[in-house]
Amino acid sequence: MNLNPKGPRGAETMTWTIPRARKKSRKLRGRTRTMGWGRIGQHRKSGSRGGRGAAGLGKHKKSWMLRYAPNWFGKRGFRNPTSRGEQPAIDLERLEAIVKDLAARGQAKIEDGKYVVDLEELGYAKLLGRGRITISVKVIVPSASSKAVEKVKAAGGEVVIKGAEGAGS
Repeated sequence: MNLNPKGPRGAETMTWTIPRARKKSRKLRGRTRTMGWGRIGQHRKSGSRGGRGAAGLGKHKKSWMLRYAPNWFGKRGFRNPTSRGEQPAIDLERLEAIVKDLAARGQAKIEDGKYVVDLEELGYAKLLGRGRITISVKVIVPSASSKAVEKVKAAGGEVVIKGAEGAGS
């Protein structure tokens, strides 16, 4: 606020310089009804903002989406915690094929004339009973099918199930 004692006609006047005075709305006041937005739409409805809500995020608002909301599209939400993925499993025929190589590499030991193989260390979670086994093997594994346990016992070996003491052996 600027007080100027020598204003027009010798009276004290106040000179206001505020930003609002320089706005378009002040310049157009009294001259026009539509304020420069035309006589039909008059700056109304959703056409002026490019559609309602998320309209146009793949088209004319794509650059906005890529910059400010890059994860807008795609899967998100609830994943059922009880659903488990597939357990990596190995069959008896595959186990018999690789047990001697494992012993040669030091990944399997020999105790009491039996090969001792820890399948969990090798990345397997289950022993399945497909095929036959002729070598006596002690298999340490988190889970095994009943048919696999029978076949290993018939060949003179044993299955030790981790986490369940005494089950399967």
